[in-house]
Amino acid sequence: MKLLRVGTAGAERPALLDRDGTLRDLSGIVPDIDGDLLADASALARVRTAADAPGVLPALDPAGLRVGPPLGRIGKIVCIGLNYHDHAAETGAAIPEEPILFFKAPDTVVGPEDTVLVPRGSRKTDWEVELAVVIGRTARYLSSAEEGLAHVAGYATAHDVSEREFQIERGGTWDKGKNCETFNPLGPWLVTADEVDDPQALPLRLWVNGELKQNGTTAEQIFPVGEVVRYLSHFMTLYPGDVINTGTPAGVAMGQPEPKRYLKAGDVVELEVEGLGRQRQELKGA
Repeated sequence: MKLLRVGTAGAERPALLDRDGTLRDLSGIVPDIDGDLLADASALARVRTAADAPGVLPALDPAGLRVGPPLGRIGKIVCIGLNYHDHAAETGAAIPEEPILFFKAPDTVVGPEDTVLVPRGSRKTDWEVELAVVIGRTARYLSSAEEGLAHVAGYATAHDVSEREFQIERGGTWDKGKNCETFNPLGPWLVTADEVDDPQALPLRLWVNGELKQNGTTAEQIFPVGEVVRYLSHFMTLYPGDVINTGTPAGVAMGQPEPKRYLKAGDVVELEVEGLGRQRQELKGA
């Protein structure tokens, strides 16, 4: 299923994109798309039954209707740094022996076409298209990558916007370059795991002002999705509704030769993970 949330920010309602591409209202079936729903097999079954039954779910007119993040009440966002062989190579970094972890606050999440704000004083705001993994079952001390995949509810397109000077040159951890407002557009859809045959075979692309900058595949991941979930479960408990941003392929501004062309107000970024939907953001000053 392709699950999404539509409406004004903070007042989104649950919806579904059916097999014919028609937007359907889910608010009569479930209160929201969130961890509670993803952990409730009977509620998900009701959604599937309604989606397959003609005329049960009312159609929504998408004209002028904002698409919000496809997941509400996100618990935590765990991010994996330097998780693509080609991205590590372009930045001159050694291949990590274990996953590099950092966090993004849930309040960085915005919709896939919402405005992204360039922070005040920023000189190095960068782009990163990523595969986002959404947890559907509580994960603690998993023993295998296969178990890791079994705890995934679905996948989404994510934009891990990053301010490199804040991240790398200002001391401390990466977090202050990753947590500026609007720095995690998510969606448009949460695609349930049963519709993604192989999370390690997904093309990812990103354009800046119409110019293709990133053109990669999750096959380049150093630590694949199942292993990432397994690994994280030994350092923290993962709950339904938690999100994992799994890293970005080559092509970010930081990896380009000088003069590096970072993002500025007025730029337009478009990105997609194949099968998971496309995003478009106009950048403005904070």
